[in-house]
Amino acid sequence: MKTTVVIPNYNGTDYLKDCLEGLRACADEDFKVVVVDNGSSDGSAAFVEENYPEYTLVKLPSNTGFAYAVNRGIEASDTQYVILLNNDTRVRKGFVRNLENAIDKDERIFSVNAKMLNMQHPDLMDGAGDYYCALGWAYAYAKGKPADKASKARRIFSSCAGAAIYRKKVFDEIGCFDEEHFAYLEDVDVGYRARLSGYINVYEPTAEVLHAGSGYSGSRYNEFKVGLSSRNSTYLICKNMPILQQILNLPFFIIGFGIKTVFFAAKGYAGVYVRGLFKGISLGYSRSGREKKVRFKLHNLPWYISVQWQLYTGMVRRLF
Repeated sequence: MKTTVVIPNYNGTDYLKDCLEGLRACADEDFKVVVVDNGSSDGSAAFVEENYPEYTLVKLPSNTGFAYAVNRGIEASDTQYVILLNNDTRVRKGFVRNLENAIDKDERIFSVNAKMLNMQHPDLMDGAGDYYCALGWAYAYAKGKPADKASKARRIFSSCAGAAIYRKKVFDEIGCFDEEHFAYLEDVDVGYRARLSGYINVYEPTAEVLHAGSGYSGSRYNEFKVGLSSRNSTYLICKNMPILQQILNLPFFIIGFGIKTVFFAAKGYAGVYVRGLFKGISLGYSRSGREKKVRFKLHNLPWYISVQWQLYTGMVRRLF
């Protein structure tokens, strides 16, 4: 048995049955399941205990966020690989096996993103891996596009932790998910750190999963999500980029965050978004932020150059 599927859950009774039944239907693919309940108050933990005794349940006393929960799930896993799976998903047959086959191809692969389809409209993509660009934006590739437009495997910047497999031993080298994020962009951050250590992340179209989306925050845009996402977007930069690289990309950051400010102003969240940006910078240069900063190592210079090139190409891909 090579893989453990880790499912973080917070008040997910509306989704959990569909998610766990989908995995149960794939039991012949031989994997373990760990559900990490983040202090739910809706009976989620009891539901899992009563109906899925074959799965391991880790109960946390309160809602500590996505990053903390998945880290506890990774710690509870004793397999070579770990799949992170959102509770608002339903996997299709072959999901686990095809992710395993993809990551087995190369020891340099840190993560493999599944083909995420829109639950309500399965002919449309929800995402085919994440890209990051010099504007300071992270975005899901092919989101909203016809599903057949994302039919080829490819390298990506990072995997969306809503449906991806990870090589567990790499976490020992680069660290697990940064719990300062709480939620949002923690998957881009860990994929970024892996890239700086010479690993790659890829997308595998044969591993399919349906994703409802916004199962945690409740909507696409809200004060919680906008504020936390904007905070984490600048924290991500402070943490992973050397100061010279930050200066190099500063003109693009000004443009990118300026565009986003106008966008969120139209939705009534300009203040929330801008405050979040400054909170992220403050966090990045705080004592805890400086302790978590990725230290530049000269022998990793080729990977920094590779990342910078991806920031440029990711910008072109996003805009055009």
